[in-house]
Amino acid sequence: MHIAILTFEGYNELDSLIALGVLNRVKKSDWRVSIASPTPRVRSMNGVVIESMVTLEEASAADAVIVGSGVKTRDVVDDRALMARLRFDPARQLLAAQCSGTLVLAKLGWLDGVPACTDLTSKPWVQEAGVEVLDQPLFAKANVATAGGCLASHYLAAWMIARLEGVQAAESALHYVAPVGEKDDYVARAMRNISPYL
Repeated sequence: MHIAILTFEGYNELDSLIALGVLNRVKKSDWRVSIASPTPRVRSMNGVVIESMVTLEEASAADAVIVGSGVKTRDVVDDRALMARLRFDPARQLLAAQCSGTLVLAKLGWLDGVPACTDLTSKPWVQEAGVEVLDQPLFAKANVATAGGCLASHYLAAWMIARLEGVQAAESALHYVAPVGEKDDYVARAMRNISPYL
């Protein structure tokens, strides 16, 4: 099982790295989570440089893909050559997007007629792309999910784990990362947001 997290120049660390951390709580020999970028290295909106683990082409072949957000997402969707490298298919993959990453899925046509979640900054751009934006942290239809707000990234990761490995695996991953003294409440709240879309 390969999950790729698309991470572009100007990426938001919370979106890409929290998802990476939560998804990697699944400890199975065939479970792999990768950062996928268009270049060997990308710099975050706050200057954190990370190395790509797989290419965009490898991400397009993954079992599941999360499109992270960042301050240069509008540049990404305006780059025709870059967008042409993103060959996803929700008939064979789980697709998810966080905040401005929702704009990428919208421009690829995977949100036609489907409402979505995004952050408040990206909301007008997603609406201009013809997508109804919901005032909630997570929404999914079939194999496509979107989340809004940086700290909704654990919801998106848990939705993906629940779809791929089951609810118990998602709850276990969330329990591991939840604050001490709040674990049960944290997991219960997350699962209330995720369960309607399983």
